[in-house]
Order: sequence, then C-alpha cells, then structure tokens
Amino acid sequence: MALASLRVDVYLTPGDRVAALRKDVLLGLTSDPKELPAKWFYNDRGSALFEEITGLPEYYLTSRERSILLADGTEIAGLTGAETLIELGSGSADKTGILLRALAEAGSLRRYVPFDVSEQALRDSAARIAGLYPDIEVHGVVGDFERHLPRLPQGLRRLVAFLGSSIGNLVGAERSRFLGELRAGLGSGDAFLLGTDLVKDPSRIEAAYNDAAGVTIEFNRNVLGVVNRELGGDFVLDRFEHVARFDRERKWMDIRLRSAVEQTVTVKDIDLRIVFEQGEEMRTEISDKFRRPELEAELGAASFELAGWWTDPDGDFAVSLWLPA
Repeated sequence: MALASLRVDVYLTPGDRVAALRKDVLLGLTSDPKELPAKWFYNDRGSALFEEITGLPEYYLTSRERSILLADGTEIAGLTGAETLIELGSGSADKTGILLRALAEAGSLRRYVPFDVSEQALRDSAARIAGLYPDIEVHGVVGDFERHLPRLPQGLRRLVAFLGSSIGNLVGAERSRFLGELRAGLGSGDAFLLGTDLVKDPSRIEAAYNDAAGVTIEFNRNVLGVVNRELGGDFVLDRFEHVARFDRERKWMDIRLRSAVEQTVTVKDIDLRIVFEQGEEMRTEISDKFRRPELEAELGAASFELAGWWTDPDGDFAVSLWLPA
C-alpha cells in the first residue's frame, strides 16, 4: 500500500527551542514568585509521562473527551464537512483517529495537519496516520501555537481541533491573544473544535493532578530535568515536592513545585545562580476549568459563535464547535 503524501514543515528548530527555553527560564527564575511555563514539560520524557497520566484512573479528562468524540464524532463531521483536520498540540494523535475516521466515513477528508512543538513526536504520528490513510495528504507543522498559527496551511475547508483542555493552560491576555490570532486566520467554511474541562467537585479535579501512583509528580519535576539537560542546570529533583490545588475563586488548578529545603541552584548556560528558600513554591502550570456561559462570552468576544456543544453523561468535560462570526 502506498503512503499518503507526507510533508513536514519545521518552523521551530532545535536552536529556536533552546533560545526560547533560555529566555523563559531566565525570566521565570528571576520573577517573584518564580515560575516555569508548562510547555517545557513536553520533551520526549515528559510526553511519555503525560501519555501515562492519560490512562490513570484519577485522570478523567482524556477518557471523558474520548467518549464524547466516539459518541458525537459523526455529528461533528456532518456539521463541519471538513476537508482538512488540523490538530494543535497533536502529540501521539490518539484521539485524532476518532475524528479522522468520522470525516473519512463522511467522505470529506482530504488532508490532516498535525501541529506540535516536538518534531520527532510529530514525524512519528504523521507517518502512522499516513500509513492508515493513504488517500489523504498529511502535512505536519513543527511550531509553537503561540507564535506560528499563521503558518497553518490554507485552503480545503478546515477544522482546527484544540483538544485535551490544553486551552486551560493559557490564561488572561495570553488566551485572548491566542483566540484572536486563531480567529484572524479562519475563513468562511472553517471551524474550531475545542475540548474543555468543566467546573465540578474540587476534590475530583484535585485528584486528577495528584494520582496515587505518583506519575504526575514525576511529570511535574521533569521540567527541572529539562533545564538540567538543555541548559546545564543542577536541580536535584527530589528536593522539590509536587503541589497541586484547586483555586476556587479563579476556577483553576494551580500546580507548583515546592522546595523541600533551602538550596541554591545554578543554571550554567544562562549564568544564573538562584536561591530557593525552604517551602518556597514555583508555579509550573495553571489548568483553567470552564462553565458554558463564561466560555461562550469569551469566545464571543473573539468573534466566534457556538455551533455545537457536547458533554459526557456526567457533565465532566465538554467538546464544543465554534464558527467564525
């Protein structure tokens, strides 16, 4: 069987990635309070750990979203008539397969565009999809969705999917910029498919980020390992404790690393020496949770209109379809 047409555009080179990491680490470790952006979790090790997290019993997000796509993928395909499926943060492209099958069965699918920061992960998943769907074009894009959305391929009626509630990692002005830039790039006939974790019992939300097996602890600490390997840092990972709590006022999970001892850390490649006090916390991720009226208002402000809303039976998670207004 011949492979599908396969192409990969690289807009984020290893050099670009290291330069961005240097900038973020220098800014984050010298801020008060200290912080490191969540996107740096996802090197090869971090991506593998996250895949493990998605299968944990406490982490309901992936299973709920998958169940929605299985139940309602055919309706989504019918509403969009999409010829191109673009997935932001495609990773292993596991859930993508549900949408690809639905679009293929609807007879509209002609192109798949995985978009990810990890070139190797993207190439691996793109080759797998090309093998499964030899009659479509697979056009991968290696980039950062905060910088390279204008590089998305044009033409062929597009459905842009941003799944896994990854949009919850963007807050405030950062999310507004993302939505504005995405909307500016969509044309008539295009659509946006969004996965969002919904507000619920805080104890269930917190459990999803504090699994009994301790995989999330490893995942959180892995960002320190990234700094060590790529920038010559000397973080001792087990001197940092995983902290994940739900902020009821802001409706988000606040994930941090807490220094178990007073310690000094050096990051050689940026000539940085930083003191952590015992008990000092450094934020590594925010994961916002949503309610439908607030989401409609926010996307409405970015000139999107709601065309479809689906949840699992328990109302834990939502997949929503948005059209350019």
